[in-house]
Amino acid sequence: MTPAAPLHLLLLCLLGGRRLRGEPGQGAGTWARFARLPYPEDELFLYDTFPAGFLWGAGSAAYQAEGGWRQGGKGASVWDTFAHRAAPAGARQPQPLPSAPAGGDVASDSYNNLFRDAEGLRRLGVSHYRFSLAWARLLPNGTAPPSAAGLAHYGRLLARLRQLGVEPVVTLYHWDLPQRLQDAYGGWGSPALAELFRDYAELCFRHFGGQVRYWLTMDNPYVVAWHGYATGRLPPGVKGGPPLGYRAAHHLLQAHAKVWHLYNDHFRPTQGGQVSIALSSHWIKPQAMTEQDIQECQKSLDFVLGWFAKPIFIDGDYPQSMKNNLSSLLPEFSDAEKKYIKGTADFFALSFGATLSFQLLDSQMKFHQLESLSLRQLLYWISREYNKPKIFIVENSWFVSGSTKRDDAKYIYYLKKFIMETLKAIRYDEVDVFGYTVWSLMDGFEWHRGYSIRRGLFYVDFQSHDKKFLPKSSALFYQKLIERNGFPPLPENQPIDGKFPCDFAWGIVDNYIQVDTTPSQFLDTNVYVWDVHHTKKLIKVDGFVTPKRKRHCVDFAAIRLQISLLQEMHVTHFHFSLKWSLILPLGNLSQINHTFLHYYQCFVSELLRVNITPVVALWQPMAEDQGLPVVLAKYGAWENPETVQAFVEYAKLCFRNLGHHVKFWITMNEPYVRNLTYTAGHNLLKAHAKAWHLYDKEFRRSQKGKISIALQADWVEPACPFSKNDQEVADRVLEFDIGWLAEPIFGNGDYPHVMREWLHQRNSIDLYNFHLPYFSEEEKKLIQGSFDFFALSHYTTILVDWEKEDALKYDHYLQVQMIKDITWLNSPSRAAVVPWGLRKMLKWVKSKYGDVPVYIIANGIDDDQNMAQDKLRVYYIQNYINEALKAYTLDNVNLRGYFVYSFNDRTAPKYGLYRYIANQYEPKPSMKHYREIIDDNGFPSSETPDRLCPEMLVLCPECNLFQTRKSLLAFISFIFFAFIVTVFFIIYYSRRVERRYK
Repeated sequence: MTPAAPLHLLLLCLLGGRRLRGEPGQGAGTWARFARLPYPEDELFLYDTFPAGFLWGAGSAAYQAEGGWRQGGKGASVWDTFAHRAAPAGARQPQPLPSAPAGGDVASDSYNNLFRDAEGLRRLGVSHYRFSLAWARLLPNGTAPPSAAGLAHYGRLLARLRQLGVEPVVTLYHWDLPQRLQDAYGGWGSPALAELFRDYAELCFRHFGGQVRYWLTMDNPYVVAWHGYATGRLPPGVKGGPPLGYRAAHHLLQAHAKVWHLYNDHFRPTQGGQVSIALSSHWIKPQAMTEQDIQECQKSLDFVLGWFAKPIFIDGDYPQSMKNNLSSLLPEFSDAEKKYIKGTADFFALSFGATLSFQLLDSQMKFHQLESLSLRQLLYWISREYNKPKIFIVENSWFVSGSTKRDDAKYIYYLKKFIMETLKAIRYDEVDVFGYTVWSLMDGFEWHRGYSIRRGLFYVDFQSHDKKFLPKSSALFYQKLIERNGFPPLPENQPIDGKFPCDFAWGIVDNYIQVDTTPSQFLDTNVYVWDVHHTKKLIKVDGFVTPKRKRHCVDFAAIRLQISLLQEMHVTHFHFSLKWSLILPLGNLSQINHTFLHYYQCFVSELLRVNITPVVALWQPMAEDQGLPVVLAKYGAWENPETVQAFVEYAKLCFRNLGHHVKFWITMNEPYVRNLTYTAGHNLLKAHAKAWHLYDKEFRRSQKGKISIALQADWVEPACPFSKNDQEVADRVLEFDIGWLAEPIFGNGDYPHVMREWLHQRNSIDLYNFHLPYFSEEEKKLIQGSFDFFALSHYTTILVDWEKEDALKYDHYLQVQMIKDITWLNSPSRAAVVPWGLRKMLKWVKSKYGDVPVYIIANGIDDDQNMAQDKLRVYYIQNYINEALKAYTLDNVNLRGYFVYSFNDRTAPKYGLYRYIANQYEPKPSMKHYREIIDDNGFPSSETPDRLCPEMLVLCPECNLFQTRKSLLAFISFIFFAFIVTVFFIIYYSRRVERRYK
């Protein structure tokens, strides 16, 4: 059993252990089933392999790839005519590739590069190659006589595939109907085409059948019938409306059945092959989980896939929903025709992806529901709806822009998603899928979208004379996947057991604590009388006052509540930021708000009283005035050098008033570099360094604390793991995002070399003028080494690509494309949950800055507040901490602490470990889970040796009493002892008196 098996069994159990019955017509239960799958377990990436003998392949279509439209006596097809009509002689199509020929005249030029294509298949290591025969190349007029050149061409291709051990999967008709048949008969609008198609198929079976085990009669009859003969969007471009579209589909089904019976009766006994039809489908999800919307989704699939699948796989007739809605528009099959069509497929050949989805699906056939890209759910629906057939995915992928060359990251992640969903359908849903085909082997002519997109594993330079043919990153990805037969579990993906060191800091973050200076006790000095008989209220007695007492920290009720919640969590550290604008409203020492300063003093002292170490940040950016006093924000904020000195004065005030309680300082907490100018960053670094040196010289000896800066450090991963360009981009983004502020402090005292080089290059090429300031030698010495530890906030991982694919997510400044791995688990705000990114980040810090002590000062995720169990956050905390343990244990990172973000939903909505409802704090399951990890100090196993830690921390309220009330307890103990002694002497002397009287 593979490591994925336990999760597999868990999911089956959570589904009630139901097996797939595969009864015809049961597909409507698909939406309800997938709505109740366990979250987030079901959405996690499945590391497992495909069944032994699983077929891996790639595909192409004759008109998209062959070219050679006049070579070897080839006749014209409807696509030749359609493309030439759309682009008159001498004119070019308005595509991004100006030198690409009209339509598929040349395309990828596979007709003249047969061995080139075969070499691509050999490099991939595929088990099969799906391609189509060009009807007009074999029968130039659509009927006999055949072309000797055409027969020889496909004979050579099949012979080469046989030499390579690659199984051919051959499509007889992939949309390129001979133009002669369209002109003479009206194409598929005529019933005569069925017999002509049978004759063409017989020629192919006779000449090539001995080398072909898998035949597909035709591809995507929905597109041929509906857009070829109803809407006219595609060749032959007949706008015959629904009546002609449904009639053409009727004839396509009859033609398919004739060919299947021809093979079954005359060729199967000797050739032993199988025949099916490639049916394309979309996936649809309901607007709402109502019975009505689910019925509409079922109807949508009936009108597109069921239109052809139900007659073939169930009963020879159209879906009932089509018959109910279309009335006389839908042709009828006789009983004899139904019997003839029923069962005319040896397997279910499925096409899913960019050809139909979101492109050629008629909007009316969505029935007001939402189109989606869930291959897994479609596979399950097919299995339930059509009696659990064997399924062969004969076309699947997505696309990239026509301008994208070889690093096609977007394509890779769609491919990864579709293949992983196929694996889940096999392992979790027990769908019988036996093969998968990437579309396509090479870039080619993409039908109605021409050359504006690319879908190939191999890049074709359409502008070169010899059509250069180069593997893309997706080809390398697919090659590795085939080698491994899927996604086998890797050691780095497995959780580990172990514990953190005894003095490890377990913390929680609250950006800004709730500052409520309302006293909890009655401190009014006036005297009141209760009017018991009349008003029932207190009446002030004039002229009488009581002595006014000094305020104490226990007067602040808000502090006591927050402290009690932190105690409940068992954390050892609490991280929060001071509000500069509250303490110094004018930004300088001319006006100090002593009330707020006293509140902070009370808060940190109360934390210490219960053995929780305060971790205090002096400044954190905010949307309002950047977290600065209004006066400073108004006059340039960090752009203004005077803010530096103002910060130092503010820091000195805080050190003096809070430093005896605070031993863990952060100067700047998560300055967001994407919103920071270079001048502002320059001043911010100088302010940090001056504050650090101030503490080091004037306060460290007496207060014995430590101080540093906290940087946001999300990991940046190259989108294409095989691309040097993507790696360079990732390195550049890391230096701009983290190195910008980290390198001067933790490195050489100056900005990263990568930044200066890049900005110099940009300034010399573009109209930009990005000026990165220079530090003087004195300033470099001031800034370099101004740290006691490396504090980082980490939330997610991003992927970057150098190829421009999506203008909305392209950073022109850094020339980087942001990419999403759509297989990653995401939060409601679309933040990716990528635990291994934290480990990579920690290793990067160590490799850059040495064995510096590291604190993960904030790590958290948002979750849906309506979800009762906040399961995503539980998963997030568990796995991110485990990756931190790997960094500590396996990578020897000097990791000293971990802090969860955030404390509660009141200050950080959707991120808190406590809900805040109706003025009440309620612990979430994630808080309790975090507490368990703290109590275990990691993830101990039965084999983990017990580590005896000194009793530094006491995590129960009863024990806290002994730690924090020693003087009181000593006094009580003395009184108790005196009482015992007194009682003893009383008893002793009373007995002596009794004996004397006796």
